[in-house]
Amino acid sequence: PQAIAFAVTLNKQFGVSFGKIATLFHQRLGLTLTRGAIVRALHRTARQAAPTYEALCHTVRGSPMVTPDETGWRVGGRLHWLWAFATPDTTVYAIRAGRGFPEAASILGADFGGVLVRDGWAPYRQFTRAAHQTCVAHLLRRCRLLIGDHPRAPLPAEVHTVLRGALALRDRFQAGLVSAHGVASERGRLISRLGAVLGRSSTVADVERFAAHLTGEFSAIFSFLFDPTLDATNWRAEQALRPAVVTRKMAGGGNRSPRGAATQ
Repeated sequence: PQAIAFAVTLNKQFGVSFGKIATLFHQRLGLTLTRGAIVRALHRTARQAAPTYEALCHTVRGSPMVTPDETGWRVGGRLHWLWAFATPDTTVYAIRAGRGFPEAASILGADFGGVLVRDGWAPYRQFTRAAHQTCVAHLLRRCRLLIGDHPRAPLPAEVHTVLRGALALRDRFQAGLVSAHGVASERGRLISRLGAVLGRSSTVADVERFAAHLTGEFSAIFSFLFDPTLDATNWRAEQALRPAVVTRKMAGGGNRSPRGAATQ
């Protein structure tokens, strides 16, 4: 069991190939194993871990705050998506053929009723029973790109100022420098200011698209100022995906088969 656990760690966490694992076991541990034997051992381990995996999924579904994100993954050479669903103490991964609401709902449940801290990907809005916090870092990044591309357009800089002000207000509250009443007062001013900015038109198509996106996300932009326990960005899921992205690069982009993806 310890040898199998070691093989799982080497392959799934560190991206070491089955051939290299077999060589390592033979040269350093005196165990002679074929690559096929290691693959079958990993499949058995995945089956044995399935109840634990389902329990973790159940924990995520019942969490008051979940941060989802997804990245490209190959299964048999075809594009799939590796999903991560992160909470403050639990992270669940899933590999699915699509990137839409059904795939996210297969883990969260279509009736998820907590808070989703997510980027602006439209399918997340289909969780109509959930509350939402859109990732402020993504919005700030778009502001900076638009400021660089269209320096004469005032909207990106004004939105950037409002969003930075919201984050600064959060930081001041967490540091004990402003009361809850002060947060409520300043929050109202920030919401009104952003609404006024979005009420102006622009002749720049990219800026208009960004304004339309902000309008659609408006109710989810300042949720973290209503509930101080919420994250303002989707950093949890992005950090959860980073090790998997490293493994993806080392392992040729994904898995060779659907069974391999399930084991992954």
